Amino acid sequence: MTVLAASKNGREKLMTKLLLSTMALGKSLQVENSHVTIGLTNPKSPSNVGAVMRAAGCYSVEQVFYTGQRYANAMKFNGSKRNASKHKTDTKNARDKIPLKAVDNFENIEHLRASLPTDAKIICVDLVEGAIPLPHFEHPEQAIYIFGPEDGTISQAVINSADSVVYVPTVGCMNLAASVNVLLYDRLAKSLVHNNQIESDDLLIRKSRDTNNKVKVKTSANLVSE
Repeated sequence: MTVLAASKNGREKLMTKLLLSTMALGKSLQVENSHVTIGLTNPKSPSNVGAVMRAAGCYSVEQVFYTGQRYANAMKFNGSKRNASKHKTDTKNARDKIPLKAVDNFENIEHLRASLPTDAKIICVDLVEGAIPLPHFEHPEQAIYIFGPEDGTISQAVINSADSVVYVPTVGCMNLAASVNVLLYDRLAKSLVHNNQIESDDLLIRKSRDTNNKVKVKTSANLVSE
């Protein structure tokens, strides 16, 4: 192994260790017995899936499922290209700890039950008529959130089997990764309110921020001491 390869390997191991530590802290922000699985319906963009994996790490997701062949085919195609790095949006290497699993479909959700908690609810997230606006949605403790593809929607059969259907009330539609981030942030924000966690968590901030970020908010006590 070359010095360069060994150095890269060491950095990746350190990033994984830091991610695990931060995820453990993130878990403490969730409601008790929380479980989140993300389901992606036939995603086509490796950059989107990479960004979803990064979000999964940020919000303590247990696993990510995806259907279809487009993502796998795109990964094979781009893997041989010099510009493949542009698809590596999972810069925290969350995929090294959070399972990313190919599944046949979401129409027959029962075949996935073995990988989900018994009480997990099926929540579809898409621009579907009659869906609940996300700001008014109460998240279940345990859930699989199923998202539509970048250029389509969730099938009627999956919608019919869902416990709830939710949409993000934007003007126009966001891309897949953005939708996942918004949904997970909404869940976290409501969890913090539920747990009455209103104070800043400096330990979480220090573990989550970039190493070059040393900025602090000046308090009255700081100003007096200066």
